[in-house]
Amino acid sequence: MIKRFDRKFKFRHGLDFGMILTLALLLGASLLILSTASINVLETDPYHYVKNQIVWIVTGLIIATVVAAIDYDRWKKINWWVYGINIFLLILVLVVGSSAKGAQRWITITSAIRIQPSEFAKVLYIVTFANFLSKRKGKLNNVKDFIVPLLFTLPPTMLIFLQPDLGTALVFGAIFIGMMFVAGANPFKFGSIILGTFIAVVTAVYLHFATNLPWPLSYLEGLRLPLEDYQLNRLLVFIDPARDISGDGYHVIQSVWAIGSGGLWGKGFREGTQGQLNFLPEHHTDFIFSVVGEEFGFIGTSILLFIFCIFLLRIISIGMKARDGHGMLITAGVVSMLAFHIFVNVGMASGIMPVTGLPLPFITSGGSSMWANMMAVGLVISVGLRGDRPMF
Repeated sequence: MIKRFDRKFKFRHGLDFGMILTLALLLGASLLILSTASINVLETDPYHYVKNQIVWIVTGLIIATVVAAIDYDRWKKINWWVYGINIFLLILVLVVGSSAKGAQRWITITSAIRIQPSEFAKVLYIVTFANFLSKRKGKLNNVKDFIVPLLFTLPPTMLIFLQPDLGTALVFGAIFIGMMFVAGANPFKFGSIILGTFIAVVTAVYLHFATNLPWPLSYLEGLRLPLEDYQLNRLLVFIDPARDISGDGYHVIQSVWAIGSGGLWGKGFREGTQGQLNFLPEHHTDFIFSVVGEEFGFIGTSILLFIFCIFLLRIISIGMKARDGHGMLITAGVVSMLAFHIFVNVGMASGIMPVTGLPLPFITSGGSSMWANMMAVGLVISVGLRGDRPMF
C-alpha cells in the first residue's frame, strides 16, 4: 500500500506538466495550421494531411508513453545493439531504399507507408551517445579526448550524408556539439575547433564557386565540394535567390513574400494568397512556417516560437534535475536536436538560412518526423519521472 502510494506520488511530481501542456499546444497548432496549409494540396481529399497527422499524433503519443515507461538506464545494457541497429538501418536505406527528389532516404513498407530511418537515427544516436559520454564526463580536456567521440559520431553522419541528406547530417553535428559541452568538453579548446571548422567550411564553399583568384590562391580554383548539384545550387540561392527564380530561389522568394505580407496580425485563417493559391511550394511541409507568417502574422509566429521556447526550457529544467549525468546528456541531445530544427526551418522560411528540407518539429506533416520526435519526448519524460527532485 505504501509502495503504491510512493509510486503515484513520484509519478505525479515527476511528470513535468509544463512540458506536457506546451506539447499539447504544439500538436493542436499543428492540426490548425495543416487544416489551412494543406487544404488545397489534394483536391480529391482536402483534409488528407490533417487526417494523417491525427493518426501520427495518436500513434506518436503511444510511442512516447511506451518509451517513457522504460527506465532510461535500461538502454545502457543494449547500447551497442542500438548503435548497430542504427547503422544497419542507414545502410539498408542505401541498398534497398526508395528515392524521391534526388535523395534515397526512405524504406517502403507498403504502398501507403514509408519510413525515413534518418529521423529515428537522430534519437537512437542521442540514446547511445549519452551513455558513451557519461563514462567520459570530465575527461574531455584536450583534442586527443575529442577524437574518440568524433569517431563514434562519424559512421551514422556519413551514411546520412551519402543519401544525400546534408540537413540531417548537420543535425548530428548540432547534437554532437551540444552534448559534448554538457559532458564537460573544454570550452576553449572545443570551441576553437568548432570555430576553425566553420571557417574552413566557409572558405571551401567560397573556393568552390570562386573564379579568377589572384596568385597563389589561383591553384585552389579547382577545389570542389562533395555535394550534389541541387545542394550546391541551394547554397548559391541562399546568397542570391534571384539567380534561380524558377527553382529553389522561387521557393525562398515566395516564402519571404508570404511572411512579409502577413504584417502584424496576418491576413486571416485561409485568407493567404501565396499558400492558398499554391504559389508557395511545399507549404504543408518544408515551408509551413511561411503559412503561419502569412495568415497569422508577426503575432502568430511570435506565439508559436514562444511556445517552442517554453517547451525547450522545460526540457532543460528536466535535464538539470536528472538523477545522473546520463539523464542530463539525453535531455541535452533532445534540446540540441529540436532547437537546431526550429532555428534552421524558421531561418530557411525567412530567407536567412539555406534551404535544407528540415521539418518544423511537431508542426510539419510527416509520420517519421512525428514518431521520432515523440520518441525523444518519451526519453525526456523517462528522465523526469526518475529524477531525484520533484518538478513543479
